[in-house]
Amino acid sequence: MKVSETEAMDNAPDTSAETSLDVVTHPWTRYVAMGDSFTEGIGDPEPASPGGHRGWADRVAEELSRGHNDFAYANLAVRGRLLQQIVDQQLAHCLSLKPDLITLSAGGNDLIRPGGDPDALAEKLDSVVQILSLGGATVVLFNGPDTGSTVLGRIRSKVAIYNENLRTIASRHDAVIADMWSLRQLNDPQMWNADRLHFSPLGHHTIAAMVLDSLNVEHTLEPLSPKPLPQRSWREARSGDLVWAKEYFVPWVVRRLRHRSSGDGVTAKRPLPGPVFGPGVPLGSGEGPPGAEDPVRS
Repeated sequence: MKVSETEAMDNAPDTSAETSLDVVTHPWTRYVAMGDSFTEGIGDPEPASPGGHRGWADRVAEELSRGHNDFAYANLAVRGRLLQQIVDQQLAHCLSLKPDLITLSAGGNDLIRPGGDPDALAEKLDSVVQILSLGGATVVLFNGPDTGSTVLGRIRSKVAIYNENLRTIASRHDAVIADMWSLRQLNDPQMWNADRLHFSPLGHHTIAAMVLDSLNVEHTLEPLSPKPLPQRSWREARSGDLVWAKEYFVPWVVRRLRHRSSGDGVTAKRPLPGPVFGPGVPLGSGEGPPGAEDPVRS
């Protein structure tokens, strides 16, 4: 049965492990998410979540934690990070946490920059996945969505090449591919945030369900049937494009020219493994100088 997003959220079961009657069957006890703004959850604002954003990774962790009191989750992702920055700032930290489930989404910010080479990126990523898989953890890699109908349509061919390289890497190291290219629901404009670069709450929800399906984990995330957007006149559409360019595209170009990133001064929202809910969950906004301690719920 298809329901609206509001109904799906209202009908979602209590994810508290102590009270839920549903127990998710899976082998993992410690999940670490690595990546950039996509994994940090940008586009899915939630004041009650650490860092102020929820996102697909939090939603996956919420499902995996149902009925598992010992399940722990850390999210090391920081917006704006390039592949090499993710390697330099997150790889050693991830390994030190000894996870048995790792998700890694990296390379998207490299590809949208001039000169982004999908083959060179894949070569670098291959060694990273090899290191991550040596400890026996399940590694999940994300290919890129089909950008043909988005503002990123100009890099569609590079994304397609990178995706094929990712499949080779996954096969070589027995990793799981979370296939966003084949997730046709992402062609719906309602899956995207107003900035047209990040996913909306509905998009993050849809991706979380796909990840759990890729892991063969039963879950409670219902497929949603977003209402079609009302038809807009040519003048209204062009007006919307001008607003988008002023509020999102121009600031992005200026940051590139100044060699700055949206992630400057931002730290991981969940730097240490902990429960998905309840005591021990960090309260920090995710912003602050490197090394700053995040308060926790008591």
